[in-house]
Amino acid sequence: MLKAPKGTTLAFDFGKARIGVAQGDAELGMTHPLDTVAGHSNEAKFEAIAKLVKEWQPSQLVVGLPTHTDGTEHELTCLSRQFGRRLQGRFNLPVYWVDERMSSLYAGSLLTQAQVFGKKQKSVLDQVAAQTILQVFFESGAVEYCNGREVENDK
Repeated sequence: MLKAPKGTTLAFDFGKARIGVAQGDAELGMTHPLDTVAGHSNEAKFEAIAKLVKEWQPSQLVVGLPTHTDGTEHELTCLSRQFGRRLQGRFNLPVYWVDERMSSLYAGSLLTQAQVFGKKQKSVLDQVAAQTILQVFFESGAVEYCNGREVENDK
């Protein structure tokens, strides 16, 4: 695993309909939910992401890499990698992928503990999932980086 680099980081919980976004700082180890990006077209989604990148000036981007519980890949795994490559191409920033198995379940659990239910939970679930992905990145590092090769552990 590659350890998290320093600086502001934006993380994404990619989904076909919605993309959760979180922001954090590796040196402080702090993360927070930021936004949920939705739109009828990919261009509209990337315009919203461009505004966040301009506002937060991140040093790197993190994308959750969904897989089945046993680690095997599925359709959303491929789409998440494609999304990350598009981010790298548009913003010329390093992109790291983080294993996101169970991030949405964990995010839902956190929101339930915070007494956030129903429609209120749905509106922030993707953001909190992105926050969870970012926290994993800060604590454990990435499983892959922007060219898709496995990364060795920094010891």
